[in-house]
Amino acid sequence: MPKVLVSDKLSPTAVQIFKDNGVEVDYLPDLGKDKEKFLEAIGQYDGLAIRSASKVTEKIIAAATNLKVIGRAGIGVDNVDIPAATKKGIIVMNTPFGNSITTAEHAIAMMFALARQLPEADASTRASKWEKNRFMGVEVTNKTLGLIGAGNIGSIVADRAVGLKMKVVAYDPFLTPERAQTMGVEKVELDDLLARADFITLHTPLIDATRNILNAETLAKTKKGVRIINCARGGLIDEDALYQALKSGQVAGAALDVFLQEPAENNPLFELPNVICTPHLGASTTEAQENVALQVAEQISAYLMTGEITNALNFPSISAEEAPLLTPGSSSPKPSAPLPASSLKRPLPASRSSSRAVSPNSTPSR
Repeated sequence: MPKVLVSDKLSPTAVQIFKDNGVEVDYLPDLGKDKEKFLEAIGQYDGLAIRSASKVTEKIIAAATNLKVIGRAGIGVDNVDIPAATKKGIIVMNTPFGNSITTAEHAIAMMFALARQLPEADASTRASKWEKNRFMGVEVTNKTLGLIGAGNIGSIVADRAVGLKMKVVAYDPFLTPERAQTMGVEKVELDDLLARADFITLHTPLIDATRNILNAETLAKTKKGVRIINCARGGLIDEDALYQALKSGQVAGAALDVFLQEPAENNPLFELPNVICTPHLGASTTEAQENVALQVAEQISAYLMTGEITNALNFPSISAEEAPLLTPGSSSPKPSAPLPASSLKRPLPASRSSSRAVSPNSTPSR
């Protein structure tokens, strides 16, 4: 019987799914936070189910002598060393669709909070100041929303924005003209988006091509007074450059759910009144947490019991019927080369963090 470690908090229903599928499971939700104990324990498991707290480093993977699959309940996998896993033949999966709506809704909520200065207005009113004239906001109707990353999450944000009567322009090298038309958005180059957008929201994974995609140079190209939302991944924005742009007025405000260092502590951006911050809440709804937990449990169980591969980042999807044909004598196909090392260096994939298999979070991210 294959054995799975759940090293982060997951739904009890997800744990039961493993058992129902004939998989032995150890639910140790705090183990991932203890690097030494995590390292000591990992060698006995065939599968690993994680969220964001467990850091599956090259050292952990080297100690994982029996590990066959890592499943991330959520989109972002920047806490997993995918090339190291691939070299050892370990499948890495995520659940790119379970929390897409939740993350997209958070981005829209952050946009509204930014447009109307809601957190500051709330604090002022609770302090009995009644500063009605201080909090002059802006409408989102008829404004231009710039979408960086038009994958799964980005497309949901676009749908909501179109419903709010916003003009949506999107930068995503993997967005086809046909898909853009279906979404009701205009596909543009990055510089065009920066020059036109009243609001910019990011929905792309953090890879080499997207790291600091908003930096001092690109922020200088934005429309003066732009408002920026990031519910994808810390590291997509150069935080020092953003700080300066916010101080100068080039950027009117920023709403950030993700940061370069998390947990974020004593971040200089916290000092600024025109910044709204949340602690990586993009996927934090009851519905999303349940969805991704159940999905990752089903995917890991299916791989260990039948060889079926779904939502892998380093191997194509394979049905249970195809698995034995592709790997004679084994029900569990494995990657033989570090596929993601090259594929994840492409420019702005339409992301799993944004998530279309980009489009391979994210979002993440989550």
